[in-house]
Amino acid sequence: MRNAAVFFALLAFLFSPNLYSQISLQIGGGLGYVSPIGDYGGSTVDFYNGTKYGMSSGFNYHAKARVGLLGFNLFGIIEYSTVSGEGESEPGQGEVENSHSIFSIKAGPEFNISPPLSPVGFYVDGFISVNTFSGTVKFQGVAQVPSGEYDLESATRFGVGAGGGVLLDLIPIVTFDFGIHYNLYNIFGQTYTGTTTNPKRLDAYTSLNDDKDPLFGTDEDIYIIENTRAINAWQFTLTAMIGI
Repeated sequence: MRNAAVFFALLAFLFSPNLYSQISLQIGGGLGYVSPIGDYGGSTVDFYNGTKYGMSSGFNYHAKARVGLLGFNLFGIIEYSTVSGEGESEPGQGEVENSHSIFSIKAGPEFNISPPLSPVGFYVDGFISVNTFSGTVKFQGVAQVPSGEYDLESATRFGVGAGGGVLLDLIPIVTFDFGIHYNLYNIFGQTYTGTTTNPKRLDAYTSLNDDKDPLFGTDEDIYIIENTRAINAWQFTLTAMIGI
């Protein structure tokens, strides 16, 4: 009898009008700016040497959902980001164009720290992510690599991130969400992928290759990636959220 009473009390709580009045749902979409840092930044000379990816800034398009319950939020994001780099392969010679497209799914908790009855709010959050990379690389007049455009082999990595933002309720039912986040796209799943391409140095550029080349040190003209490389970036976003 006691267990049955607890069960029916729980049902009454879950389906009570008071609980549903405290549940909120927002959906929306927006744009962002992506700024690679660390190993994901650098120059195309770094990329040619296998030390960094040589990416400059890029853009982001995303859809976001936020569910709030009793002062605690959960959010999810689906986004598409593009970054690229362009420059020399060595000082004064060669041309390199390198681009990545990143399709990400992110989810995590969000903690609202908004003042009561204020149109301006603040939040901090954290998330896990699944990130799929694709892209191209183009060489012209580069030593060790034939000229041409090559596709990047698609690769998926698991990541984490954290950040926060400002919420502005300036229009009824619409919230403007200004966010800033740090993304580490490849905390899990780093891999070096070798193929049978000829010349073999193309392996270093046509796969994501965020792990060390196991043959590094055996031929410095072919096996050039010495260390595991982090793929990380700052991201700045503007999202228009609509309550439903």
